Amino acid sequence: MSIREQLASAGTPYTANGHAAIHFSMATNTTSPGYHALKRDVHETVLDRVELERLAHFPQEQVRQEIASLVSLIIEEHKVLLNDNERRQLTVEIYDEMFGFGPLEPLLKDPSVSDILVNTARQTYVERRGKLELTNVVFYDDAHLMKVIEKIVSRVGRRIDETSPMVDARLPDGSRVNAIIPPSA
Repeated sequence: MSIREQLASAGTPYTANGHAAIHFSMATNTTSPGYHALKRDVHETVLDRVELERLAHFPQEQVRQEIASLVSLIIEEHKVLLNDNERRQLTVEIYDEMFGFGPLEPLLKDPSVSDILVNTARQTYVERRGKLELTNVVFYDDAHLMKVIEKIVSRVGRRIDETSPMVDARLPDGSRVNAIIPPSA
């Protein structure tokens, strides 16, 4: 299913400048299936078009600009109408998927968060000032969550899978990572 078809099932198509288009407001609904479909499709298209090895040799800001340009081009090709803030948000999230820990990045950057607890792909809590709070952070599905977990534990030279379903380690910045996956979870 194309981006336009997926968004049409979640949003309302309308005509702008004589072209059929989809308007999707992310400001109010970044957890909707339509938004996730858009983000996933744009992310996959970016991965198809960019050479990650080539980007590794450029400064981080230049890589961000390259990703932003590519995201804008892809959105224009699919005639998805997003305002500048929505494009920026989508670009940041795709960059975080590619070079960070995906949906966890905003939580990791938040100095008020002392702990992140991911129970399922659809349920993430944070601890702030000693109190647990449910967040709106979600993963596409269990496979996406598993990919992020694997990315985190690989940074400390560990692995996690069915034969080794538990990891307790420290990241280079001193953060503690504890992950338990099925069948142990």
